[in-house]
Order: sequence, then structure tokens, then C-alpha cells
Amino acid sequence: MRAGVALATAALVVPVALAGCSSGTANGPDGNLRVVATTEILADLAQRVGGDRVSAASLVPPGGDPHSYEPTPADAKRVAKADVTFTNHLLLEPQALIKTIDANAAKDAPNVSLAEAAESYGANVIPLVEDIGLDVLWLGLRIRGAGKARGATRTSTVQLSATRLDGPGKLVAYLTESLGQPSRYFDSTDGLGPADRTTLPPAAHTHLNWAFTKPGVYQLTLEGKLDLGDGKPLQPLGKGTFTFAVGVDPNTVKPADGGTATVLGEGHTDLTVDLDKGEVYAFSDAKKAGAAQLAVPAGQVVIDVPNRAIEAVPTDPRFSFLGAPGAQIHQLPQAVLGRHVHGEIDPHLWEDVANAKAYVQLMRDTLIKVDPDGKQIYQDNTAAYLRELDDLDGYVRAKLATIPRDRRQLITTHDAFGYLAEAYDMTVAGFVVPNPAQEPSVEQVRKLTETIRNLKVPAVFIEPNLAQRASVLTQVATDQRVRVCTIYGDSFDQHATTYVAMMRHNADELQRCLAVTK
Repeated sequence: MRAGVALATAALVVPVALAGCSSGTANGPDGNLRVVATTEILADLAQRVGGDRVSAASLVPPGGDPHSYEPTPADAKRVAKADVTFTNHLLLEPQALIKTIDANAAKDAPNVSLAEAAESYGANVIPLVEDIGLDVLWLGLRIRGAGKARGATRTSTVQLSATRLDGPGKLVAYLTESLGQPSRYFDSTDGLGPADRTTLPPAAHTHLNWAFTKPGVYQLTLEGKLDLGDGKPLQPLGKGTFTFAVGVDPNTVKPADGGTATVLGEGHTDLTVDLDKGEVYAFSDAKKAGAAQLAVPAGQVVIDVPNRAIEAVPTDPRFSFLGAPGAQIHQLPQAVLGRHVHGEIDPHLWEDVANAKAYVQLMRDTLIKVDPDGKQIYQDNTAAYLRELDDLDGYVRAKLATIPRDRRQLITTHDAFGYLAEAYDMTVAGFVVPNPAQEPSVEQVRKLTETIRNLKVPAVFIEPNLAQRASVLTQVATDQRVRVCTIYGDSFDQHATTYVAMMRHNADELQRCLAVTK
């Protein structure tokens, strides 16, 4: 079974006798209202709103990664017993966790997607900008559109199947997971079949490695189908054939439709299924075209896989499907380690304190709806906490304002700080998550070194739960004699156990490490 098939994880459903909460009385442990949130940050916000009347808990454990957490049967039971569930969503959490929540949440228990719903409370959302600056194309997979006219929900999935490959060699599109384990999505080394497919939620995107065993011209046909679940027939969403120029001049290659080619060879591009239009195309950032975005029909695309993309097959036996160790392949890199399914909107809203305030007010109104007897308590707790968050916002803003403008550069291990940068006048200069299965190329190390040197940054920042993956960033920082400092993204540790403590630490650490003269 390809790992891509495994992405269509069935929701964990457990039969649990539920005590109704429609009467407006709290009925959890010690008589408290039971609130289940996906992350520690959300659970902390909910606890501050609920106070002694609420017992709030996180499904993702302390220090866990909310992007990749796999739910357990125990999680399904906790959701089934909850009076309220809070998810962040905007594809922060993996769909397996969302499916488990939606399948087990009691029908009369609010199940709130905070990031989407908080906009009506004044939350500001921004696009998720990814620009690692590779010297080859950064190629992934994407689902565009919500598919509401087709009946799609956040638990629906779109199947992307590789149905045909023509070319001189073999193609393997695979994901390198967090600990270096490869998972094959499309693998023609044993022929294409039903296993050569993957699934993504609506409006989602993911990164892959694209490896070719021989140079030449390849044509790959991808087909999309919508799965609404509940045994309903799959809905066809179209198919398209993409052309790859591997180690040959892409300007001499005809696309699948035989017409004029659009050559894509740099920036960020995804092979895309459009859930609303029922079309398959390449969706590109199109920087060279002078536009923010560009959609090119599959049959007009030629994807450049140049000779500078040549790599050696790792000696790690887990990568033997690519060929003999040391053999040369052409490969467009995944660039971001691990499962990295996300949407077009950055889900890390809480890095702007003003957005956390919107979450808190939405939580207040949700708890009042479930437990109207506690209305005054929830209102009072929220008012007090909002004053504390106002103070926190001012604290963060004042701290970061002391950093000279030319040093307000963030280089981190995770693309989680766009909101912090926009709200507090910082710049995200880059993020690095190395692949433990392969040594970074000389070019990758050179680019990171040049970024640090050219920007004259005095420090780089590592999240505690990602520290083990940050060896390259740490080494380059050491070589360039810059500090390695700590920043919190989407989980706590023993040193920061609340949202306020986390944000105060981030402000203090950024000020301490950047507002210095080298």
C-alpha cells in the first residue's frame, strides 16, 4: 500500500453514552463543562475564559506537533464526552484529527473552527507565503476550491491518482516524513495501479519529492475524484497530462496538447485539482510572468527538471526504491520536511495577540450558548483576560520596537511566524527544516549561509519541539558566529505553559537576541 492511500484515514468513531448539555448545566468532571481543544494554546485560552466552571484539555500532547498528530481511540472518547470542541482548522491540524472530532462530537455540542469563525470578531487572516528560494522548481500537489456546490465539507477528500506515465525511465513522487521515513505516493517502478494515489482535503496543499531515474521527456496523467464519504459514489473532477523535461532543454519540448508550452522552472508550483471547476492544471506563483499567481492547463505545461537537480540515491536502505546507493537521479526536492498539508491561508493566527483576542471572544459566546447559567462568569473572565491581552500586545510591541529595523529578520525552523512579523513590523527572512535522511546539498548550505551573512542577522530561532531537526541551521549559525535562540510557534514546553508566557518569552527572546550589536 502506498502511503498516499493511507492519508485517507478513516475517522475514529467510538460508541459512548452521552449526557446531554442542552439544559445549560455543566456536567463534566467536578460538575465542570468539558471543553476539548486540539492544541495546548487553544485549551489555555478556553480555560481562561471558562475559569473554574470549565475543564479544558488539549488532544495534542505537550510539546506535540499539531500539524502531524495522529488521533487515538482515547481521543475519540474524549471528544464524544465533550460539551464543546474547539479546533483551529485552516488545515493546521491533520485531517485524520478533524475527521475524528467531527465523527465523534455530540450533535448538540458546538464544534467550532476558530480560525474561520474568528474573522467576524475582528481576526485578521493573511496568506501563507512560502518562498524557500530553491534553484529549481518547488513542486507540490494542491486542491483548490471548497466544493460546496458538490456537497464537500471539511471532512471530504479529493483523490489524486497517477493513471499513466510515458517516459524513458521511472518516476517516484514521495514524501520524506519527519524522521526521514519515505512514503511513496506515485511510483512507476512497479507499474502504476490503484495504489498510486493520494488524498487531500479541500483547499489543501502538500510538498513532495519528484525523482526521475533517467533523463528525457516524461508525461504524467493525473486524475481527480471527490469523496464525500458515507459510501457515496466518487465524483469525477477531471484529468490532465503534465510534461516534464528531465535533463533536457525544456524550450525544445512539446507539451501534451502539442501547442505552445508554458515552461515552469522556478518558484513554487503545484499540480492542482480544482474542486469547484472540475479541472486539472498547474498553479504557479508565476513570478517571472509578473503576476502573483498563474493557472496553466495541464496540457500546456512543461516542467523543467534541470541537470542541476541531479542527486545521488541515499545509502539509507529505506530509499532503495530509487535505485542503487550512489546512483544518479534527477529530483525536484520536497524542501520542507514531514507531512506539511496546509491551505492558502496561514493558520497560525495567535502569533498576533489581536487575533487571540478574537478567539477568546468567540469562545466566550460559545460557552454562554452551551451554559447560559454561567454567562456572567464567562463575560467577567473574558473582560479581565482581554485587558491582560491588551497589556501583552503592548508589551510585545514595545519590546520589538527596540530592535533596529535592519535586524528585525526572522530565520526559524518553521513557517509559523507570518502573523507575528506582520503585526509587529518584523520580516520573515527564511525557515529551514532539514531532511535527516540526506545530507543537505552544498547549494542549500551556501544559500542559508549567504542569507545569514547578507542580512547580518545576529541570531536564528529554533522552536523547542523542532530542535532535533535543526542541526543544519544550528551548524550554519555556529559557523557564522550568530546566536541560536528559542521561539515558540504552536506548542508549549515546561518553560512556557500558557499563551501569555509563550508570547512574553518570544518578545523577550527576540529583543534579547536581535537588539544587539555584533
